[in-house]
Amino acid sequence: MSDLRRSWVESANAPGCAFPLNNLPYGVFSVGGRRRCGVAIGDMILDATGLEAAGILRPDPDQDVLQAPGWNPFMALGKPAWSAYRAGLVALLSDGADEAVRPYLVSLADATLHMPFHVSEFTDFYASRHHATHVGTMFRGAEHALPPNWLHMPIGYNGRASSVVVSGTDIIRPHGQIIGDDGLLFAPSERFDFELEMGAIVGQPSRGPLSVAQAFENIFGYVLLNDWSARDIQAWEYQPLGPFQGKATATSISPWIVTAEALEVFRCETPAPERPLLDYLRPPAPMLYDIALEAVLTPEGGEACIMTRTNLNEIYYSSAQQLAHHTSSGCPMRVGDLLGSGTISGPEQGARGSMLELTWGGAQPLTLEGGAERSFLDDGDRVTLSGFAQGNGFCVGFGDCTGTLRGARV
Repeated sequence: MSDLRRSWVESANAPGCAFPLNNLPYGVFSVGGRRRCGVAIGDMILDATGLEAAGILRPDPDQDVLQAPGWNPFMALGKPAWSAYRAGLVALLSDGADEAVRPYLVSLADATLHMPFHVSEFTDFYASRHHATHVGTMFRGAEHALPPNWLHMPIGYNGRASSVVVSGTDIIRPHGQIIGDDGLLFAPSERFDFELEMGAIVGQPSRGPLSVAQAFENIFGYVLLNDWSARDIQAWEYQPLGPFQGKATATSISPWIVTAEALEVFRCETPAPERPLLDYLRPPAPMLYDIALEAVLTPEGGEACIMTRTNLNEIYYSSAQQLAHHTSSGCPMRVGDLLGSGTISGPEQGARGSMLELTWGGAQPLTLEGGAERSFLDDGDRVTLSGFAQGNGFCVGFGDCTGTLRGARV
């Protein structure tokens, strides 16, 4: 595994820094003006839009691709351009390099972060064996926990791209149809939940089936993802067609796209399949990543409480396998399509990636720091997801993915 790459941006060399030179994630920021594309380095943001306009570092010599408020035009250039641009950034920011780009640095603390890309479509999967087993056991019993098809293919559903929001956006408790003690009601959800996930961003379009290897090459990068869920709305509506309004309130993502190239040194195998997969789903090489994940709940006016610690390597199907399956019907994929991994859970109590699992459907409430109890989320609760991959003397972080639950609109 590679060591820390040293930068003349001193904060990037600090122990535990989420954004060292090894990372260089892409985002969109503003400092009292229009939105610009930027690259995180240490506690600073490098103004990529400004570098392009000045001719210092241009992804494409013939057109401006970093003037729009998002990285989609850059993604559309393809993998050779992604690699060349990243190499250019490393050269400009490496220790001992020319510091001519210093005027294009702004403080991360002074910036407002925005959606880093335009979400073309959103598909959410159900790819964690432990999560699927926990949820299935609650509703169908241990003998029938997994659906018959689960060990043969990645299960997913098409979500709402329009409800994907950037970290820091408040989440409004939704209304919906709920079965209560007095029958069917239209009321605010009382069983609102978070889901600790990873999101993969499709960087190249496709018009037909992709192999797992091709799908892996088409993924531009990754974000943390919280697919907020109204469990009581979902329970009434999901039979027979699956999630709909219970999942449509909001999906939060972290503001920085960590590129697949930055994560290359953290690749690992998916868990050994319990049953042989069909040829089109078999990975030819390790296509998962060793990324530690955490979810923290902070009540309004209260202390932060760690709810979940798990790892992306618990996922049964990688994002590349999910994308290959998605395209297997001929479904076209677009630049900016977002694939949610599904809730990422481990086998232990403290590694469960949702309140539904942590409280076993609300039957076993959790005691937070300070003594308050939670079965599901209360108004004012803030959920913060974080993640990092650990290297030799450095880590690659994603930036926090946060959202605060607010009361339902009357």
